[in-house]
Amino acid sequence: MCEPPRKGDDMSEMEILMTEYHSGGKTTLTSDVILTIARMAALEVEGVNGLAPVRGGVNRLFGRGHDGVRIEIEDNNVFVDVFLVLNNNVNIREVSRNVQLQVARAITEITALEVGYVNIHIQDIEYPANEG
Repeated sequence: MCEPPRKGDDMSEMEILMTEYHSGGKTTLTSDVILTIARMAALEVEGVNGLAPVRGGVNRLFGRGHDGVRIEIEDNNVFVDVFLVLNNNVNIREVSRNVQLQVARAITEITALEVGYVNIHIQDIEYPANEG
């Protein structure tokens, strides 16, 4: 059972409380953990060159503009936006779909939280430098 954070909570300080009733203890999970899981999952997908800076939003306010991932948590659902730089000569639709699947799977498997959506934002395509 997870207790969702209150609306307006600071994402850098937000904790999700996961209570294990059979053990009588509790596990807390910060939003940084979910950001890290999403970043690592996205970077594992073939065709992804890297993550692009996140512009605006709470990440910018707390000096975290280069995360490449923005999350929102509401009612035990995680909503994810991933900002990508892709390699050249890849199928954008295929890579985007693979990132969506990989990020959602990783968050669900590792945290047991449900994923509401994973939006993909292609910010750039990396081309190899010309060797002149």
